[in-house]
Amino acid sequence: MTNDQIEKFITTEDLKKHSVRIHFKTRNPIIGIFMKTPDYNELKSKNFWRIVSGSNIDSWKKSQDISLARIFNGAEITKLSLV
Repeated sequence: MTNDQIEKFITTEDLKKHSVRIHFKTRNPIIGIFMKTPDYNELKSKNFWRIVSGSNIDSWKKSQDISLARIFNGAEITKLSLV
């Protein structure tokens, strides 16, 4: 997906309350939350996205610790849907 397609999905949905199922070309889907960090615009311009995956969501909601997130390439994402 392009960075415009991903950003449109992120901005139209209230993603702080909902997790997203993220489908990839070469790996199994994950459930995660997109993060808006200080480097969000720079990453977005390169089609990279900081995502907290399912196993770390509860910890992230409590601590807001950025180290719980991983950066994913948007070109590998094929589909986004709300969980």
